[in-house]
Amino acid sequence: MGRRRNIAASVGGWSARHRWWALLIWIGFVAAATFVGNAVGTAEQKDYESMNGDSRAAAQILDGAKYKEVAGEVVLVQSRDGKLTLQDPAFRQAVMDVKSAVEATGQVEHVRTAYDKEPAPVTRDQRTTLVQFDMKGEADTADERVQPVLDAVAKTQSAHPQLRVEEAGGASADKLIGEAIDKDFVRAEQLSLPITLGILLAAFGALLAALVPVALAMTAIFSATGLLALTSQLLHVDSATSNVMLLIGLAVGVDYSLFYIMREREEREKGRDKRRAIEIAAATSGRAVLISGITVIVAMAGMFLTGNGVFMGFAEGTILVVLTAVVGSLTVLPALLSLIGDKINARVIHGTVRVATRGRVTWRRLLGVRGGESRIWGAIIDPVLRHPLVSVVLAGGLLVALAIPAFGLKTGTQGIDDLQGDYAIAQTFKRIDKAFPGGNEPAMVVVKADDVTTPAFTAKIEDFKKQALATGEANEPIQVAINPDKTVARISIGIKGNGTDTVSEHAIHTLRDTVVPATLPGAHITGNTAGSMDFNDQLGRTIPLVFAFVLLLAFVLLLVSFRSLVVAVKAILLNLLSVAAAYGVLVLVFQKGYGEGLLDFNSTGSITNWLPLFLFVILFGLSMDYHVFILSRIREAYDKGMRTEDAIAFGIKSTAAVVTSAALIMVAVFATFATLSLLTFMEMGVGLAAAILIDATIVRAVLLPATMKLLGDWNWYLPRWLGWLPQLSHGDEPEETHEDRVPALVG
Repeated sequence: MGRRRNIAASVGGWSARHRWWALLIWIGFVAAATFVGNAVGTAEQKDYESMNGDSRAAAQILDGAKYKEVAGEVVLVQSRDGKLTLQDPAFRQAVMDVKSAVEATGQVEHVRTAYDKEPAPVTRDQRTTLVQFDMKGEADTADERVQPVLDAVAKTQSAHPQLRVEEAGGASADKLIGEAIDKDFVRAEQLSLPITLGILLAAFGALLAALVPVALAMTAIFSATGLLALTSQLLHVDSATSNVMLLIGLAVGVDYSLFYIMREREEREKGRDKRRAIEIAAATSGRAVLISGITVIVAMAGMFLTGNGVFMGFAEGTILVVLTAVVGSLTVLPALLSLIGDKINARVIHGTVRVATRGRVTWRRLLGVRGGESRIWGAIIDPVLRHPLVSVVLAGGLLVALAIPAFGLKTGTQGIDDLQGDYAIAQTFKRIDKAFPGGNEPAMVVVKADDVTTPAFTAKIEDFKKQALATGEANEPIQVAINPDKTVARISIGIKGNGTDTVSEHAIHTLRDTVVPATLPGAHITGNTAGSMDFNDQLGRTIPLVFAFVLLLAFVLLLVSFRSLVVAVKAILLNLLSVAAAYGVLVLVFQKGYGEGLLDFNSTGSITNWLPLFLFVILFGLSMDYHVFILSRIREAYDKGMRTEDAIAFGIKSTAAVVTSAALIMVAVFATFATLSLLTFMEMGVGLAAAILIDATIVRAVLLPATMKLLGDWNWYLPRWLGWLPQLSHGDEPEETHEDRVPALVG
């Protein structure tokens, strides 16, 4: 079948010939998307949209019930040595001092103590109680007004050293923990750009070559964020979506630019003129970028099948940022290369430093990205190709060994233990939960009726309370709140356990399966424990669909792109092996706790429940970047007449430097998340960094060439009935003779 000029080559050629138009269109697109996005604003999810099952139904009823949202706070008053009890004058005085102090701030209302007619909770041993109150004003902004209350409680603590007097609640947690976590994210994001620039400077040794990939990635992120504001009006997104978009956008945007620039520079060094170098880069690396981008988009689209709002929002955001990065790489990048020309290699910083120090300070292009084959990787690849079977056994054995712990992967929900670092309020939450089990994580029973205040319905609620307490799995405090329309009753009830263990989950099952049907039929249960259970159930049903969707479409895409059944199957298997190895690393480091000393965290004995699926789609998509890029080069060399073994060696050696550079950037950027205060994001950062490192080294430098060498020409096996698949050009066919069809580029 005849070769067909591919889309990437056509688009890249047009952009290079009409560079100013391409640049203006891209700048206009980025400016318009950013402006419109800022004007419209991103529509964030409502609480119920991130939930599933029964808890979603309950939250959706609450969303329309017109409850006044308040920020509840509590002050723990507890005997330090166990001697003082509620009856002691000193204990009573401390409680009353807390009440007076918080009321004096003018920021609180509805203060309730253990000495009131409707008393606040007290432990059985009378040594611990709570002072409960609500913050005045809107709940969403309560953290902005809570500091005077925190100061008042701190002064009361100083006056009563024999007691523990500590505040906790939604507003104080947002103030003390939320601000710290926000600072963590800002620091991680601020580190990403300097790290990326530093690695690119070391790789290229040229300022422009380092700036262009970053500029392309950032403009893709800006425009995608603007587009997200529009699409989020239809599908609302979680607030963390922008953080995920930054990570993925920076990773793929820089990768795609590296692939393109490296090939263009390589062709120039072969003596090609500027026009031909860009055309070949567009037809080869541009095509690899297009295939890789589509593969990443397919992987991200798998998250739509989860049916969970958070994952669907992540899919929405990441697809947009990958799509804009691909479009930018295929359009504006050829235009920039046509405009800049060989100046992209100008080593301005290196030259300035060298002149200033009279030659005493100099450095090579550390990673050899300018072009040609990498000698360092050549020293690795040659022995691998000489001893492919040994290489497969050793490298494969290592990855299998890393993957084995993944079979013991245990997921858990995010709780207060997820917070790492010295946060006094976290300890307060734990003390409250120990003294009043389930108090921090109560179940929320929501029931809707024409009028929930009638005597008959009130009797049903009272019956629910009695039967719930009689199970021994629920406990006080039990609070009932009626909405203004008297159509919804919200019953908050404490449950046994810590909110994340099997004891708490069994309590939810008991309420749902036994107590609610017998007393409040039609009621729904939500809360952190119930929500987590429903989330896990939803994932359990949809994960097989997500895996099947991603693997099947990736297989089809690779089959069509490389015209090889073996290449497509092997790519899927190698990617799955690298993901499994990353899971194993997560289990060893975080679940088993072997990384506690190195990373300074306390293991919870589990991995956050949403992380394995998220890592699968992200890692499967990103690792395909390297696989597609390397395979494209190998296939190109093979199509030009090289023997399979020679094509393997050439393809991997000639791409090793750029793959190393891209991988180093990803690993460094992802590793910054290991410095955050939340264990979940530490797990995400380490998992992503470990997987990319494994993929770019053991898989791509050892397993890929070794398995291809063993398979020989079977690598290119394609059944006859698939012979209709197109053979795309590599951009080096004889040039057109009609100058009007392919005009020369102006230097």
